[in-house]
Amino acid sequence: MNSRPAKRPVEIHQKAQLMSASEVERTLIRLAHEILEKNNGIEDLALVGIRRRGVPLAERLAKIIQRIEKKPVLLGTLDITLYRDDLSTLDSKPVVQKTEMEIPIEGKSVVLVDDVLYTGRTTRAAMDALFRAGRPKRLQLCVLIDRGHRELPIEAAFIGRAVQTTENQIIEVKLHEVDDAEKVLLMEKL
Repeated sequence: MNSRPAKRPVEIHQKAQLMSASEVERTLIRLAHEILEKNNGIEDLALVGIRRRGVPLAERLAKIIQRIEKKPVLLGTLDITLYRDDLSTLDSKPVVQKTEMEIPIEGKSVVLVDDVLYTGRTTRAAMDALFRAGRPKRLQLCVLIDRGHRELPIEAAFIGRAVQTTENQIIEVKLHEVDDAEKVLLMEKL
């Protein structure tokens, strides 16, 4: 017989809205310009979105870049589920999505796109998955939000917004393509 008290569910409440839909759009436009400037245009440039919310962000960046440069940029999708070092804590049977790396990354300047940079573990897993598809000339990271608290020595080259958080806070990025909402929220565990 187990005599330990039942765990109470963690309550989470919204502490603040960090970005509105228009702020997300303006930030993506700025990031697209920074990516183009740092990479001298789209020659040999490829954007790769990390599932889940990194994919629509990469697609939006690609559209903005195409409007600016009048040419499409290479765009790929990366599922990192099998490359995570915390796989056993996620689920006993993880669902692996398709990795759409039909784009050539060998010798390209690749920009990995994700919504939030936190511990760095997602980025490390993405690098492992990406290098199975080829060896890029250069690899850069673009994130909408950098919230600090790194466990690995990983930094983003392109940051939408840096937000100082505590360990009991969570950043929630809501995108129309995934969540039917468009905003960035700072949530807090009670």
